[in-house]
Amino acid sequence: MSCFSKRLRRTAPMHGSSRNELVPYKPPRMNGWSWPPQAFQVIAWLLYSYFAIVGFGIYTPLLPLPWNHVVYALMGLAFIVHFFTHIAAVTIDPADAGMRAKQNYSGPMPHFDRTKQPHVIQDLHCYLCDIKVGPKVKHCGVCNKCIEDFDHHCKWLNTCVGGRNYWHFFVALCSAALGVFLLFVVILFIFIQHYLDPNSLRTDPHYHNVLENGTWLVFLPLAPIKTSSAGLLILAFITVMLSMSCLALLTHLLGFHFYLFHKGISTYDYVKMQRQKQARNGDVEEGNPHDEKMDNKASQYMQI
Repeated sequence: MSCFSKRLRRTAPMHGSSRNELVPYKPPRMNGWSWPPQAFQVIAWLLYSYFAIVGFGIYTPLLPLPWNHVVYALMGLAFIVHFFTHIAAVTIDPADAGMRAKQNYSGPMPHFDRTKQPHVIQDLHCYLCDIKVGPKVKHCGVCNKCIEDFDHHCKWLNTCVGGRNYWHFFVALCSAALGVFLLFVVILFIFIQHYLDPNSLRTDPHYHNVLENGTWLVFLPLAPIKTSSAGLLILAFITVMLSMSCLALLTHLLGFHFYLFHKGISTYDYVKMQRQKQARNGDVEEGNPHDEKMDNKASQYMQI
């Protein structure tokens, strides 16, 4: 669920709690490296490592000259840019300047009492962070701190995306889409060439000592290891399926952010507009199941 749904405007959401209860203390998170790690964060790094090993170690070396050098340059640039922008987006603290200036940043924060304040932020003052904030600052219930120019909480980065790290996030998204697309094209080409003209994929000098046509070499040219055609094709099929799934997710998210650019709004603004639209249509009522459906849909954008 989104950390900004109606039921989750508290610091640490608790199921079944009443509005009169104090919200228990939860220490603020510094950035995406703060414990505990998010499952999607681990999956993202595993996929990156897998695609890098398979792409640069197995399939790109099979391409004939000069195409292997071209792919090494283009795909290598995409993977390198993604690595550093991903690291930057995770490492940069997206918190508001007032929050970052506090000496007791990671120290205890006050309990939030709904009997005194209905919302965490009122009149541009955050009662949990105890700082004055701007109109675009939001208090994230997951990170438990105020985020400068809040856009959304990204479960793939395990941190919030705000004004301080948005462009790192966006470049990481673009480079990931480009890298996965190039990998998909390379493996699809090799898969087809394996049946049409396999000799065009066996131009590396190490193949001079390989007599069997069904034997292939991977991790060329530094550490050639023999494998079978079946193994090469099965791994290619698995990688194509994974890359297609990742590419579909990345292009969907990229298209959504281009849409936000066109409208001049943030992800949070989009979610608020959708809720207001639903409310005007009479779909959002207290206890209405449409409310739950709307929050679930909104959370897909608030935490990606």
